Amino acid sequence: MNIDDRLSSLFAQLTRDPDFDAEELQAYDSADQLILRTAAEELAAHPLAPPLAAGQIVVIGDRHGALTLGAATTLVADVDVDVDVDVDAEASKIRVHQDPLLGERALAQNAERLGLAGRFTNHKLDAELLRGARVVLVQLPRGLSQLAEVSETIARWADPDVIVFAGGRVKHMTRSMNEVLARDFENVSAGLGWRKSRVLRAASPRTVVRPDGATAPAAAFPKWGTDRDLDFSLASFGATFGGPVLDHGSRLLLSTLAGSDRLPQRIVDLGCGNGVLAVAAAKQFPESRVIATDHSIAAVAATKLTAQAAGAADRIDVYRADALEAVPAEWADLILLNPPFHTGATVHAGVGQRLIRACRPALAPGGELRLVFNSHLNYRSLIEREIGPVRQLARTSTFTVLSATRRV
Repeated sequence: MNIDDRLSSLFAQLTRDPDFDAEELQAYDSADQLILRTAAEELAAHPLAPPLAAGQIVVIGDRHGALTLGAATTLVADVDVDVDVDVDAEASKIRVHQDPLLGERALAQNAERLGLAGRFTNHKLDAELLRGARVVLVQLPRGLSQLAEVSETIARWADPDVIVFAGGRVKHMTRSMNEVLARDFENVSAGLGWRKSRVLRAASPRTVVRPDGATAPAAAFPKWGTDRDLDFSLASFGATFGGPVLDHGSRLLLSTLAGSDRLPQRIVDLGCGNGVLAVAAAKQFPESRVIATDHSIAAVAATKLTAQAAGAADRIDVYRADALEAVPAEWADLILLNPPFHTGATVHAGVGQRLIRACRPALAPGGELRLVFNSHLNYRSLIEREIGPVRQLARTSTFTVLSATRRV
């Protein structure tokens, strides 16, 4: 069976569960297949010496397991058998970074179901993920800032002879992606398109001498930003939604908190991003306790830094979690929400609807959900049904802020 047939058979068994799902969504795309085929063909034509071990392969941005499990069954399966490695040894495991928590969980569930559990380890985007890596497989993010951090981190920590295979759907790719990679790598080239996907190949990391004498590119993350309406700075990493800025929706939501006659004691920032809502609420209500939660590694790290810099870290607990699973039942007097409306590169209102439905169990009786959203999404009827009576607090040509009180 050729590699395309093997991958097609594997991919057909993958699911998105427990991630948000819909009929038009799937757990893989043609970019996954093209990345793996391109890497396999190059490694077959130009075998690495010494032979590639599973622990020298890194996967970044795998959505639901297609890249990781595909690599485990095509790029290193024969190596594992030939050298009879211990499946518990770190050297036998592919290293994986997935920013979204539900992506990690989907990979774990797919691996367990397919008998491939124990073939990989999960990591943050750091030295532990990339040290000694010789092959890196990347699902290209849509944001250039996220790609910049990925590229920089690979160049900084991977083996000097590392080869990067970064692929995506052509409709989401731009020439700027080549330019971002070229800042960190001497050799960047684009492969031929296939089924509306394409792979960029990068090699030969550029290096500089650090103060400690080691050679590596200078770190550009985290980034920091300020805003005229805030008395604290915002941190962000490449994958932090919105970057180090106060987005327009959050600005409108925060304007409704000023002069509030309510004094909530327990506040939740659901989908905390760079931490702006959590920190602003902690400062607005100095007697309150705040839980900030997000499924993103980058968001959690950014929120912690924002809270520390604002002097509010002692009153803000930050969790990487799915929706409100980190919040005790009926704990929150106030939940603040600026819901996303996309999953990966796909725009889908169901993502925000899922978070709205999760709010009721976490709200105390009489507690408030206050959210901002793009006005065309028309969440009002859903909120009234799931939470309780709704009031409109603010509206612009783009955004609407609603307040809903949980029925007792």
